Amino acid sequence: MDRVSQLFLLCSLTSVALSVDNGLGKVPQMGWNSWNHFKCGINDDIIRQTADAFITSGLNKFGYRYVNIDDCWASSRDSNGIVQADPTSFPKGIADLANYVHSKGLLFGVYSDAGNKTCAGRPGSLGYETNDAQTYAGWGVDYLKYDNCNSDNIDPKLRYPVMQGALNKTGRPIFFSMCEWGVEFPATWAPAVGNSWRTTGDISDSWDSMITRADQNNLWAQFAGPGGWNDPDMLEIGNGGMTTTEYETHFSLWCLMKAPLLIGTDVRSMSSDTFRILTNVEVIAVNQDSKGTQGRKVNITGDSEVWSAPLSDGAFAVILLNRADTAASITAWWENLPLDPNTAAAVRDLWQQQTVGVMKGSVTADVAAHGVVMYRITPASL
Repeated sequence: MDRVSQLFLLCSLTSVALSVDNGLGKVPQMGWNSWNHFKCGINDDIIRQTADAFITSGLNKFGYRYVNIDDCWASSRDSNGIVQADPTSFPKGIADLANYVHSKGLLFGVYSDAGNKTCAGRPGSLGYETNDAQTYAGWGVDYLKYDNCNSDNIDPKLRYPVMQGALNKTGRPIFFSMCEWGVEFPATWAPAVGNSWRTTGDISDSWDSMITRADQNNLWAQFAGPGGWNDPDMLEIGNGGMTTTEYETHFSLWCLMKAPLLIGTDVRSMSSDTFRILTNVEVIAVNQDSKGTQGRKVNITGDSEVWSAPLSDGAFAVILLNRADTAASITAWWENLPLDPNTAAAVRDLWQQQTVGVMKGSVTADVAAHGVVMYRITPASL
């Protein structure tokens, strides 16, 4: 039986287990991932020190709880097909590392790939889904990022459900983060499979890369909600390729879009500006709002955009985004939010963390180049 036939058979045999109802992802996940900063340069010490830094910096108090290893932790499989950690980088093994992360009150994640090899050439999980899911559960893994390299050109709609079925069968709740890159429009089918799904290719630490991924993710807003989230890739804040203003824009858009908030910098040595951006409680509250409606663009005028998301208390989170290279005056009209234009509403600036007034019909602000002004607009009747 060829590999495609095997996958069809596995999907049919596990069809009753292919619900993603694992109790996870009711709000977008928050945590850290090693890839954007470290790439393959990871080891046991870095991950332990990162977990320590979560506690000493207080990141955990703001909702960040997943400490996730990306590619390059695995080296081989043993004679029974069990994946083995790289003995040089992770000499104590993954279970011991997971226990350490858990001892800090945090959650622990690993990476694999729905192909023969990972993107970095390490062992993939294609054909080993049951083995790997059981192994991860036995190690105490709480999160799996599942990539899309070296797939033998097998449809991801066949490959990803097999791992989800295998994870479900372990009996351990494991957050399933699908890194399919948006190839087969996963927003249209992944809500039945994963807790989040990539809608884009990999991000890089630049304005053009970040804003392009926001644009791409915006297209799929209607498909996201509690239990499953569109993922425009991890955060680059603090890695040095954008300005502080651009990083504020990055964080604002990801929060409004209900995107996963996975820190991608070295939290052991982050700057005060990086910490300030990542821990703005009022902006994070938009991301973690229980209504779970992804914000989207509601008005575009040249390089000036207005984005809006309804919140659970009847308020709206609103971003005035200036894509231009010079400052601009931008107006959000109530009817675009949508809100009755005759409604008086309190307008609170979430970066200044102050209420700027009660307004009716619209609000206008001067917005820096590549910057945002982010508001919480609350009708006075609430």
